[in-house]
Amino acid sequence: MAYRDDTKVIDIGGVRIGGGNPIRIQSMTNTRTEDIEATVAQIFRLEEAGCEIVRSTVPTMEAAEALKEIKRRIHIPLVADIHFDHRLAIAAIENGADKIRINPGNIGSRDNVEAVVKAAKVRGIPVRVGVNSGSLERALLEKYGGVTAEGIVESALDKVSMIEECGYDNIVVSIKSSDVLMCVKAHEILAPKCAYPLHVGITESGTVRSGSIKSAVGLGIILNEGIGDTIRVSLTGDPVEEIVAAKGILKALGLRKGGIDVVSCPTCGRTQIDLIYLASEVEKLVAGYDLDIKVACMGCVVNGPGEAKEADLGIAGGKGEGLLIRKGEIIRKVPEDELLDALRYELDHWGEY
Repeated sequence: MAYRDDTKVIDIGGVRIGGGNPIRIQSMTNTRTEDIEATVAQIFRLEEAGCEIVRSTVPTMEAAEALKEIKRRIHIPLVADIHFDHRLAIAAIENGADKIRINPGNIGSRDNVEAVVKAAKVRGIPVRVGVNSGSLERALLEKYGGVTAEGIVESALDKVSMIEECGYDNIVVSIKSSDVLMCVKAHEILAPKCAYPLHVGITESGTVRSGSIKSAVGLGIILNEGIGDTIRVSLTGDPVEEIVAAKGILKALGLRKGGIDVVSCPTCGRTQIDLIYLASEVEKLVAGYDLDIKVACMGCVVNGPGEAKEADLGIAGGKGEGLLIRKGEIIRKVPEDELLDALRYELDHWGEY
């Protein structure tokens, strides 16, 4: 098994992946890349949310040329996503892309692939070989009787071989499917056969709600098996939501530390404070603090005090009021309408405790 500790180390604009480096969070802009101002503004929002590598589509020469100014103004590596026209890939490289994403199967002839690889080699930037279940070659569909994990892997390894035969091994590999279990199986087959870093995700996973669920299941299994060096949670919505979901998945798996972890109970008929509102506001509140602690927001006296005491900081609801608990000790009772302010005060002064 090629666990992430054993994959080849690749440098993407100063961010190193593979070989035991931290799993990096990616996203993709959904602006028109030709619109430099809108694209840069969105990337700034992604950076603030915690995005570490960003990808933009390059469907036109104007978009390829826009990369130069976009790259100059942002602070994280910029990946160019190209399909069909190898000239756009070369132009993206010349305009400063830190990595290019191509599918050699739709970029044209072997000569076209070689031209792209040659340009990447001159600049020393990685080539990400991407294969999606929806883009499998007809021969593989016929061989395997449709879209299968085995077919996805064979297609990817064929493309990797094509790049290697061009004398280049600065490669990242990505295989994706919207079928969660097929995607998992494909990664399990590919990992022992591929020494390059793997970018993982469930493609076309859906809206923020359904897509986050599918991605959490699929990425959770894949990452927990030691597979994957970078991730993207692909959602139909604001790309910032992809970063929020990705960070949550990594934290839940113990693969990333930092940031406040909020736990809250599901509420029941015993709850006598507006816990749903309170928990939502607590989640918004803690986003502004760079603290590696757990905050509990509990609704009643049955499990509330115990759960809150297990957290670093907690609220245990009562009737129109709540107990404020710090490091396992009850600090005081606080009226319901003052709980958020009390919690904010504790967070502001956490370094003093």
